Amino acid sequence: MKFRLFPQETAGLQALTRMSEHILSGTQTLAELLGAGRANFTPLAETLRKQEAESTANFATLLTNMRTSFINPLPREDLYILGQLLNETSEILTGAGEVVELYVLDRIPTRISDQLEILSRQAELTATAMKSLNDLDGLEDYWLEVLRLSKRADHTHRVVVAELLEAHSPTIFTKYSSLSNQFAAASRQLRTVATQVGSIIVKES
Repeated sequence: MKFRLFPQETAGLQALTRMSEHILSGTQTLAELLGAGRANFTPLAETLRKQEAESTANFATLLTNMRTSFINPLPREDLYILGQLLNETSEILTGAGEVVELYVLDRIPTRISDQLEILSRQAELTATAMKSLNDLDGLEDYWLEVLRLSKRADHTHRVVVAELLEAHSPTIFTKYSSLSNQFAAASRQLRTVATQVGSIIVKES
């Protein structure tokens, strides 16, 4: 890690940490949603919308801090990219919740639950990593593990689509594949976060 003479503003890193924690909370809310009855779909989807709004507010805080701080702990463009990716991930999670709510999906296939389990693990690793961005030395393992999980997530998504195609009508396929696609998109987004962190590690080493 490069030696720096001057103290740095940490508010930007704190905003990223909070955004990653919203993603983790979002995966937990989605786990509740997948096991909930229809009466709880709307309240839980609303919880996701609130978590997304909090993430967006933290993204705005990050942008303000980047404009006003003299010395940032990481290059501004890296902070911006990480913030944008994390905020978009929260948006995707909200989309997944709204698919369940609007399509009234109360019989979730096991494979789709497996997707969420993998995504939840990626979210845990991401939340831990965002707390450590001021010390990049220990983040290479995070980067590689999220990449490994994303490959597993991609495979699971392909299996989900194949099984849905084989077992269901076009209407049912469309509904459940929409949810599966949201989880796959979120997983790829967290892979991009990890890849960006990997890029930072290389640049800052």
